[in-house]
Parts: sequence; C-alpha cells; structure tokens
Amino acid sequence: MTAEAPARRFEIVPAGAAPEASLLLASRALRAFGDGLISLLLPVHLAGLGFGPLEIGALATATLAGSAALTLAVGLVAHRLPGRGSLVGAALLMVLTGLAFPLAEGFWPLFLIAFVGTINPSSGDVSVFLPLEQARLAHAVPDQHRTGLFARYSLIGSLSAAVGALCAGGPEMLAAATGIDPDAAIEGAFVLYALLGLASLLLYRHLPESRADAASTPAEPLRRSRGIVLRLAALFSLDAFAGGLVVQSLLALWLFERFGLSLAAAGAIFFWTGVLSAVSYLVAVRIAARIGLINTMVFTHLPANICLVLVPFAPNLGTAIALLLVRSLLSQMDVPTRTSYVMAVVTPGERAAAASVTAVPRSLASALGPLLAGHLLALSGFGWPLVLGGGLKIIYDLSLLGMFRNVRPPEEVPAGPRRA
Repeated sequence: MTAEAPARRFEIVPAGAAPEASLLLASRALRAFGDGLISLLLPVHLAGLGFGPLEIGALATATLAGSAALTLAVGLVAHRLPGRGSLVGAALLMVLTGLAFPLAEGFWPLFLIAFVGTINPSSGDVSVFLPLEQARLAHAVPDQHRTGLFARYSLIGSLSAAVGALCAGGPEMLAAATGIDPDAAIEGAFVLYALLGLASLLLYRHLPESRADAASTPAEPLRRSRGIVLRLAALFSLDAFAGGLVVQSLLALWLFERFGLSLAAAGAIFFWTGVLSAVSYLVAVRIAARIGLINTMVFTHLPANICLVLVPFAPNLGTAIALLLVRSLLSQMDVPTRTSYVMAVVTPGERAAAASVTAVPRSLASALGPLLAGHLLALSGFGWPLVLGGGLKIIYDLSLLGMFRNVRPPEEVPAGPRRA
C-alpha cells in the first residue's frame, strides 16, 4: 500500500528564512493596513477642509516627493547605516506624522507635514521603509526562495491594505451611530495610523543589529552593477510616473465625483481590488518559475494596463468596477518579480544600494503624477489620468521587454543537471 504524498502547505515564511523575516512581514502588515485606511480617508479629509482636486493632487505629490527625498538620503549612505536603526527612525517618523496631520488645517502646514512625513496616498508602499526592508529580506532567505519571500511580502501588504480600505467606512459609520462629528472620527483614524507606527517601531527593535550574513557579504555602494541598475531605475521611473497618475487617493476621488460613491462603497471596491492583487502575488511565483521574471512582469502587466485605459470609457459603474477588478488581478504580478529581479542581477553586497537607487527615482517620478492628475481632474471629470497612466505603462512594458528579455538572473540560466 503506497502512502500518499503529504499535501503542500502554504507557509507564511519560506523554509530556511532567518527569524527577522517574520518581524519584517509583521511590520509590513501593520503599515499596509494604515496606508490602505488613510489613502481613502485622505481625499475626504482634505475635501472637508475645502481643498479641490488640484490642491489634493499637490498634497499627494508632496507626500511622494518627501518619501523620495528621504529614501535618497538613506540610499546615499545605505551601506553605512545599521538597518535596524534606520527602520526604527522611520517608524518614529510615522508616529509623528499620524499625530501631526489632523492638527493642521492650512495648505502650507499640511504640505510641510506631507513632505516630511510618511503619509502614503497610493495602495502600494513607496516610503523609505521599502528599500530598507527589501535589502534585509533579500539576505534573510536562500536565493531559491527569494521570489517566494518577496511574493509573501507583497501578499501580506496587499491583503492588509485591502482590509484597511474596507475599514475606511468605519469613521462614517461610527459618526452615524454615536452622533460624533464625522471630521473628528476621521481625525481619529490618523491617530490610529500613529499607533500602527508605534507597533512597527516595537517590532523593529527586536531585529538583529546587523544582517545574518553581514560578515560574509558586507554592504557596499554600487560598482559592478551600476549600469544595469541605472537602466532599470530609468524604466521603473516611467512606470512610477504613470502610477502616480492613478494613486489610490485620486482614483477614489474620481470615483466619488464620477459615480457619487459613498466612502463605505469605495472601501468595499478597494478591498476586493486589494484581495485580487494579493492573489496575483502567489500566482506570479509559479508563472515566473515557468516563463522567467521579465516575461512575467511584462505579459501580466500589459492586459492590466489596457483595462486601466478602458475604465473612463465604461458606460456605468458596474463595468468600471469589473475593469478595475481585472486590472487588480493582473497588475501587481510584476511587484515581487521586479524586486526579485533587481536583487538577483546585482551582487549581494550591492543589494541595499540597488534597492534605494531603484526606489528613489520611482518615488520622484511618482511624485509628479498626482499633481498632473489633480489638474486634469479639475479640468474634466472624464478620467484622463487613467488613460494617460495606462498608455505610459504600456510603453514601459514594451521597453522593459525589449531591453532586458536576454538579461537573465543566474537562477534562470541553464547550468546542466542540478542535484536535488
């Protein structure tokens, strides 16, 4: 009688991962929940203060530009900074941001807090946390499990952000049930954001002071991998600029104005888009194992961007939601594969610098998008930012395929029979 093979189980942390991987995944979950919550409440809070689409777009630009500046500052000295100290400092900044944001009412005080702080208007992580965590994660697991770990990192972030978006209707329901001022309820959400930053800080304090392999692969600035990293950074910047045109806060604002959605309804929509994005991260690992990282990045991204271009032409809300859901199922498969690709084509010592060098131009480019999107929305309610953003992303996909289809990471290059 033949024994049945044990069923494969999904493990939160891949086999062989260092203990710090669990701490980084937990902090990712906390921060992503806060980002998902605030990304929908931010336009409502700002509109309640009397700001229009252009001002809201400018403040979203300030948040992304500030994140880029901070990431650049960290990236220039990433090879000399202890990862734990940098992450603890970033978490402290998150606490201060959550406490300060509801206290300001004028445009310029809000602009300053947005620039200096960690508020994130998008559904993805574009903050200084990202390159710092990614560099540590890349060293926390054997190379063959790296894509899987980054997929889990993205999966947890997407699911947590989806739950945060779903909870965005909470202040509205709390105000209706208790009779408190709706604006005060929304301001309470920013305090919750600060508490999530405090919880992340406590997690970071349990990280080892240095990476597990720091002695064997000390961090160093970009040298041998400079050329490929700069080319990737340029392409990623184009994609990020296009993504900045459709950050979640402004996409929510367009849905509010175009279809008259309530905050709770918008939260439900973004919850399901987040869930579908989370599913796509796991699928991306299997697809990448079959067709390679670059092919996975391009051939899942293209149809997603076509859907994005079509959303403003949707004749009704149902069609627009269907297109957004299909887009969400496909558009994020390039996130773990992109990160894994960058970590694979550079030397281990250059990974921290490569993560920052590719993240900084992305953040700078994405910072320009919301301001332009806000201007376009102020001129017309049609949804031109979605059309322009989707079109630029299609150009990015085709350029990436043309430039890097033959640049394969070591694990994708056939090297004869391998031992099991």
